Amino acid sequence: MPLLTRIEGALSRSLVRCAGAPPRLQQAMQHAVFPGGARIRPQLCLAVALACGDDDPTLADAMAAALELLHCASLVHDDLPCFDNADTRRGLPSVHRAYGERLAVLAGDALIVMAFRELGRAAGRHPERLATVIRWLDEGVGPPDGIVAGQAWECEPSARLDQYQRAKTGALFSAATAGGAAAAGADGHDWFALGSSLGEAYQVADDIRDVISDPAILGKPVGQDLLLGRPSAAQELGLDGAVIHFDRLIDRAISSIPPCPGEALLRSLVLSEARRLVPSEGPAGVQRPMPVQTATPGDSRTASVARTVREH
Repeated sequence: MPLLTRIEGALSRSLVRCAGAPPRLQQAMQHAVFPGGARIRPQLCLAVALACGDDDPTLADAMAAALELLHCASLVHDDLPCFDNADTRRGLPSVHRAYGERLAVLAGDALIVMAFRELGRAAGRHPERLATVIRWLDEGVGPPDGIVAGQAWECEPSARLDQYQRAKTGALFSAATAGGAAAAGADGHDWFALGSSLGEAYQVADDIRDVISDPAILGKPVGQDLLLGRPSAAQELGLDGAVIHFDRLIDRAISSIPPCPGEALLRSLVLSEARRLVPSEGPAGVQRPMPVQTATPGDSRTASVARTVREH
């Protein structure tokens, strides 16, 4: 079954189990989860589980759904007026714009609880794996290094860029790879580096797109890092440096994939994300995905992105 089919099915089932809740709360939760983005975290989780044998797809699907529910919850809360005050998300009104702040807070809280509930429901076949899977998920979300800490670093007077990026984005990617392995009975530590490198690359790409992309294409406001004073690879390293750093992180992610039957699938997934994430200059200035290749200082890929920035 295609990875996205498994993911969408698991998410749909989790929301169906909320039937009977206040109707507007259900609608706000549905709005937060569907339609989704790239679903890269759950895709990565299932790809690693498949690479490790995927002998308990029910637990792997639950871990994938839990990751996406927590990610969606973090987006709902990130968009609130007390943080980013964003009007749009994924090209639609953000949850607080569509349903109000109170329901946005409650919807985000509900999605967090649902994530851990999904794992608890899926532990029947291999209950001995549940504690390890939950530990990886907890480390990806809670303090000291999870996405909650990443958001909290934005509330500090200053933050070290690498520490901020590991918590803001990298932690949940590491939970995806390590948790996917653990769901299949493998050692998550062997897969932690893949998620860490890819997560950091994802945040660097987001920093780049925050500078050069178009809100209509990105589906959310741009220029937020500078406006809100957030740490940014694009600001700290410059656009050329950020693109070079992104490519190095992608190379590091690929090289960290352990030898396994699913190695080709994982490499393909990482490279397709690299192509999707970092924009290049298309016809008439339209942003488009970049070709897959490794950049070196001064090459055409770096120059293209830098030129696009200068023209915006």
